This record gives sequence, C-alpha cells and structure tokens, in this order.
Amino acid sequence: MSLRNDFAENIVDVLKDMQDPKPGLVTREPFEPEKLAITQFPALLVNSGNETRIDYAVNKRQGIISYNIRAFLRGKDLDRIRNDMIERIEETLSADTYRGSLKRDVNTQITSIQVIDRLSPLAEVAVTVEVKYLYNKGEL
Repeated sequence: MSLRNDFAENIVDVLKDMQDPKPGLVTREPFEPEKLAITQFPALLVNSGNETRIDYAVNKRQGIISYNIRAFLRGKDLDRIRNDMIERIEETLSADTYRGSLKRDVNTQITSIQVIDRLSPLAEVAVTVEVKYLYNKGEL
C-alpha cells in the first residue's frame, strides 16, 4: 500500500477510537449526512487531498499530503458541539504525529478549520490536516 493510503488509514483508525464525543461513523467513502441514522452521528469523512513534493537534500525529498476531515454533527447547542469536535480531533491526531510510522521523519498538524453553515439540527466542520514526511529519492 502507498504511504498516502497508510497515513489515511491511520487517521481513520485513530478517529474511530476517539472518545467524548465518540463518532458513530468514520469512513473514507462519501455519504449523504441527511440520510444517516441519528446513531451514526457524529460522522466523520476522511479524504486524501493534494500533495506537494519538494527536494529536501541531495538524496531526500519531502512530501506534504493534505487530508480533509469533514465532521457532520447533530443536536442542540451546535456551536459547543462543533468546538468540542474540533478539540477532540486535534487531541486525537496529536497523540501520534508520526501516523503509526516507525520512522521519525513524519509529522502531522492541523492547518485549517472551517465551519460550514448547515440548517439546524445539523452542523459541519471541515478540518485540514497536513502530514509531512521525508523519503529517499527513488524509493516511492
């Protein structure tokens, strides 16, 4: 499997184990939030985004992959629910910034958070996560 998929799967796996609020659904497959059962909320959709690769040293390159996490929430007091979800995603991803890699040349950080307007009782937050990694030229 590719590093892009390895990192994406790691993000999905750690988000599935997230607590308070525990997601009812974490997937890489698109879905329609309006058609989800109440028990599937909060629902998280993880997608691989763009990647930038640059020369880092004579024999090394750096890749920077963006992952988009869309959190779909339901309930009352949506502002509090959104803020709690943002904090929990950040804490969960920060627990292992290496994304399960044994190599220590991997780093993860949240680079943007966007609140997306939806009609109550639904709310949505888009979180962009960047995974930076180094690799030897010609290895991938």
